Amino acid sequence: MINMFNIRVYGILINESNQILVSDEFIRGAYITKFPGGGLELGEGTRDCLQREFMEEMNLKIKVTDHIYTTDFYQQSAFNNSHQIISIYYFVQAMEPIAAPIRTIPFDFDTHQLKMYNETGETETFRFINWDNLAAESVSLPIDKYVVNILKQQL
Repeated sequence: MINMFNIRVYGILINESNQILVSDEFIRGAYITKFPGGGLELGEGTRDCLQREFMEEMNLKIKVTDHIYTTDFYQQSAFNNSHQIISIYYFVQAMEPIAAPIRTIPFDFDTHQLKMYNETGETETFRFINWDNLAAESVSLPIDKYVVNILKQQL
């Protein structure tokens, strides 16, 4: 039975080479490719959440720009059957060069990241996907797939 909303906020970062940033994550034994972002915390605005998430995950200062989409259909959480997911997507711009390691191969975790998984049950790495190669199948989560289709139609 659904008894809680889980609000997620994601950033769509497109670089100067027309590539889109994704996060490859290993969470609770599952490999997931998604857009960078995460959970809204109590007392936090959605834009503040996204800035915090990029700083925590990539040590990257971003500017949150235009709103893209907010979930308008029912989506149950992939990780907790009692949660309904509401996702909010914005375009973001990097305010400085990206210092976090950027991979070219999906789920290319280094030794440190694998150790982190053993300690916390999750780890992540980042990579860019060329715009021409981006498709709904490029990401794992249902709402992300929906957003890819929106982006492909609008841009």
